[in-house]
Amino acid sequence: SVVIQECYVQNTAREYAKLYAAEAEPLEGFGEVPEIIPIFLIHRPANNIPYATVEEELVGEFVKYSVKDGKEVNFLRRDSEAGQKCCTFQHWVYEKTNGNLLVTDLQGVGMKLTDVGIATLAKGYKGFKGNCSFSFIEQFRALHQCNGYCEMLGLKSLRTTHQKQRKATSTKSKNLPNSSVIKKIVPKKAREPRDFISSEH
Repeated sequence: SVVIQECYVQNTAREYAKLYAAEAEPLEGFGEVPEIIPIFLIHRPANNIPYATVEEELVGEFVKYSVKDGKEVNFLRRDSEAGQKCCTFQHWVYEKTNGNLLVTDLQGVGMKLTDVGIATLAKGYKGFKGNCSFSFIEQFRALHQCNGYCEMLGLKSLRTTHQKQRKATSTKSKNLPNSSVIKKIVPKKAREPRDFISSEH
């Protein structure tokens, strides 16, 4: 059921947010850390919609700090503390899970977030499968710009690692004496996205 999946996703993201807070809060100057509010599943056997979710009502201006496709992401974040800290939270989770998982759809009132999503690579991560397309992970990696909070947590810039890898692979391919090795690698990469289509909703 979608409702059960929604609870599972939000509460999983919440666990990551708690770990993030435990690491960020003690840092001097970090300040308040975003939290993902818990969502509870209630079962109403007599009702024709047997499952419902209950969560705290957030009062105030509801802001989307990150959007599913990653494109609107940076504008709201640059000028807002909560937005920047959400951005850092995404980077932190991405690094903690070795790029296998990304919390998306960060939205809420101030530092209290709800209705979040999670993207995982197609195979999932530690038995958990996200409810968002894995392409969000690619977009995040391409679009994320580190801010001061990323630096405070000592997160590695995604830009430099990406460029370093590109340079390393291009120099490697030049040094390979046998060009057939390269030819074998190429179709495998081209096939990958097609394998994943089935996992997108």
